[in-house]
Amino acid sequence: MKASAWTRFQAGFTKTAGKIAANKLLLTLRDSFILVASTTMIAGFATMISSVFVDPLNGLIFGKQGLQLGKVIAGSWGAWSKSGLYNGLLSTQGLISLIANGSLNLMALLLVIVFAYILSRKFYRNNKEHMTSVIYAVGAFFICLPWTFKYVNGKSTVDVTNAINSTYLGTQGVFAALVISGLAVVIYNEILKRNITIKMPDSVPPAVARSFESLIPGLVTMLFFVCVTGLSNTLTGKSIPDLLLSLLQKPAMAVAGTGAFAFVSQFTWSLLQWFGIHPTSIWGPIFGLTWNINDTQNMLGQAHHLYSTMFMNFSTIAAGTFALAPVLAILIASRQASDKKIGKIALMPAIFNISEPITFGLPIVLNPIYAIPFIIVQPLCFYLAVFFTKIGFIGVIMNNVPWTVPPILSGLLFSGSINGAIVQLINLAVATLIWIPFVQVSNRINAQKQQEKEDKAALEDSAKGSEA
Repeated sequence: MKASAWTRFQAGFTKTAGKIAANKLLLTLRDSFILVASTTMIAGFATMISSVFVDPLNGLIFGKQGLQLGKVIAGSWGAWSKSGLYNGLLSTQGLISLIANGSLNLMALLLVIVFAYILSRKFYRNNKEHMTSVIYAVGAFFICLPWTFKYVNGKSTVDVTNAINSTYLGTQGVFAALVISGLAVVIYNEILKRNITIKMPDSVPPAVARSFESLIPGLVTMLFFVCVTGLSNTLTGKSIPDLLLSLLQKPAMAVAGTGAFAFVSQFTWSLLQWFGIHPTSIWGPIFGLTWNINDTQNMLGQAHHLYSTMFMNFSTIAAGTFALAPVLAILIASRQASDKKIGKIALMPAIFNISEPITFGLPIVLNPIYAIPFIIVQPLCFYLAVFFTKIGFIGVIMNNVPWTVPPILSGLLFSGSINGAIVQLINLAVATLIWIPFVQVSNRINAQKQQEKEDKAALEDSAKGSEA
């Protein structure tokens, strides 16, 4: 009865989670954030190099918190701050920071373009030219942006007119980018789908014909956002991005900054993986609207958010708890030749935080013996890193490091301090120690099964001998 109830739960959970993961809108959001993440990853890597290696005052090479080569080279910190190399490193930092202007500071605008294109392709396959959806989505976004704003310069405030408030091109405009571009794509394509267009003769080149075909749907789309912007400014005194920031983005970010949100995300991350469902398919869009924004603000130095996807990668995935810990536990404690062989094969991928060879090869997925360590290790190590951050042993994670960088080394780069490597080493050790007893349980269970097989074979041989 219990087995039957568990089987029904397993089937129901897998079916429900599978439907959520296969939702077209969630997939569109996930794919959009993944594409945009490629540019932010480059900027994050550049920022990490700037703050960890190039920074002449606080960096790992020249700064006071690292090898202190600046003082060694110049003789004193005062002389170092006046040296040519110090100023050269500052200039290099300034040049590296320009990369953020083409990526992190344009996060919302990049999302408008990517989200509009993917949404049009997934939901309106009959549209012959998806770039027209993108064009009108970008136009709608700029219609909604505030073109007048107050600029604070010291103690004085200046009214700026006929200029874009660039605040909403970055992280503050993410929700506005998705809502506005999504609506623009739907309005444009729904009108286009109903053939409310200007038809050109067949002799007209296709590119020209499609351009004229988009005029009426595009005009209606632009006029819609002109009206909405006018109503918002008149009735609320706020632009559409202002309104969406206060109504949607700020509450979502407030929830994402709570311990409850962090716990649910970390507990269900490994739970979903244990059921064979890639957690990114569900949590990717949610993190894109919350913790990824925290990542960007941390990298730009605009905030110091504790909870972020960079912190999750530092404390769990890149700390080896998701891939390397079970492999090490098997290599240390397993007495089963087959498991040892899989562990040896999975070791090299696990060093680079690739978990599939061990999770599906052993397997850990749907293996009841390994369910407990697999599910509890991630949130446990996450909160161990939270503890070390709150006591000041490490700072808030401000550097974005590719998740495939091996543990310990990634801790050094994420934090810009040897303490980050120590925290990852502690997490890896704790996770491995938690795994070892369950590997030993697996040893005993498999030994019992092997003994039962041998006893059964001996009985069968005895029975055949007596018959003879």
